[in-house]
Amino acid sequence: MKARSFIARTVATRTIALILALAIAAPQLAEARFQPTSGSNAFSEEQEVQLGKEAAADVYRKMPVLPDSDPLSRYVQQLGNRLVAQAPGYRWPYNFHVVNQKEINAFALPGGPLFVNVGTIQAANNEAQLAGVMAHEMSHVIQRHATRAYTRQRPYAIGAGILGAILGGRGGALAGLAQLATQFTIGSYFLKNSRDAEREADLLGADLMYDSGYDPRQLAAFFETIQAQGGARTMQFFSDHPDPGNRQAYIADEARSLPPRSFVRDSAAFQDAKRRANGMNPLTAQQIAAGQGRTTSTGGATQVARADVMPSGSFNDFQHTAYTIQYPDNWQVFGSNTSSATIAPRAGISNNSVSYGVIIDGFQPASGASTLDDATNQLVQRLRQGNPDMRAVGNTQGIRVNGIAGRSVDLVTTSTIRDNQGRTQREHDWLITLPYSSNAILYLVFIAPEQDFDPLRSQAFEPMLRSLRLQPE
Repeated sequence: MKARSFIARTVATRTIALILALAIAAPQLAEARFQPTSGSNAFSEEQEVQLGKEAAADVYRKMPVLPDSDPLSRYVQQLGNRLVAQAPGYRWPYNFHVVNQKEINAFALPGGPLFVNVGTIQAANNEAQLAGVMAHEMSHVIQRHATRAYTRQRPYAIGAGILGAILGGRGGALAGLAQLATQFTIGSYFLKNSRDAEREADLLGADLMYDSGYDPRQLAAFFETIQAQGGARTMQFFSDHPDPGNRQAYIADEARSLPPRSFVRDSAAFQDAKRRANGMNPLTAQQIAAGQGRTTSTGGATQVARADVMPSGSFNDFQHTAYTIQYPDNWQVFGSNTSSATIAPRAGISNNSVSYGVIIDGFQPASGASTLDDATNQLVQRLRQGNPDMRAVGNTQGIRVNGIAGRSVDLVTTSTIRDNQGRTQREHDWLITLPYSSNAILYLVFIAPEQDFDPLRSQAFEPMLRSLRLQPE
């Protein structure tokens, strides 16, 4: 009995020792996932999503973004959705777009909009490499790198909250979010990530690739590929994505820390997309800066059937926190009830450039604008900065909108719509400004090609203006 007890105790002791040894070794044997950082952020998730929408609209105005219906766009959307299914953290409303630009680059905006250059698709050797670039950009969204950087740099710029200051803030800065969004568009300071943020996006992106069925080492391979290419096509990428050092090495280390599994390397869909991309002649950054390619994916302007944009004669109500307005029921509201809104027929928007419809927003003039006329003149100058060929026709006129004294200005510029012979047309913009608070105005810009403006004015624009009611502060 004593011998058996000794043997039993010895076996038990060895078993316990083995268990303890395995427990000690467990951290090395277990999956060693990268643990991302966290940090303070003055934006709520809702604010960040709205900020991204505003910033994306600015990108569409400045960049040759392919339509969502383009086969290349549809492929990138499908690939993005595969990654979204495995994305950790807050469920951001990701959306994916392709920019018809030659340089190799990709960038993500706060809240989920992600843009990939045609040149990046041309440079990728397989689907896994393109998925790696997109997973890297999604990781910037997941980690909220842009808004965290803004919070660190300007901790007092937001105050009680951005959304509360946009038209629904009862005296806040009406155009606060729209103005702030320009600080988060392509080339801005807050999208030029630090090396620490780049390393974090590399490692979190590698894990996202793994979860989506792609070998994380293909992300490192993509960096090697474009480093070898060098030249002007890669300068923008490495400017926006600074190398933290030993990039390929630490991505490979992260891949080795994950359990073995089979990976998707390539697909027929990617090869078809790459053939399409290689058959294109995307614009260079210099051409884009010169204003080429902003109206359609092919560089030409849009033609619209008149029947697709004329109002139906019946009206719906739009309830905003700052105003209410009626609009034709065959038009749509683009935007939210707490920020700027565009009301237009779907055919009247081409690549997010409004050719038929109305934009309603707020504007906070600079100090020294003591009258509505001063504020209106400042707004006209601001509009002309974004539309260099815009000019006023006649003088500013007084107008009353449901008992409120406002100002009316007629402007002309070049329309994104062309006639049947492909010739450019003049666009007529009717600007209305109204006092909203002690430091902000509400404005509406009614937009149509000159030849269609008068019928739209009588059938849609004037009825909308008559229906406008400002909410009390």
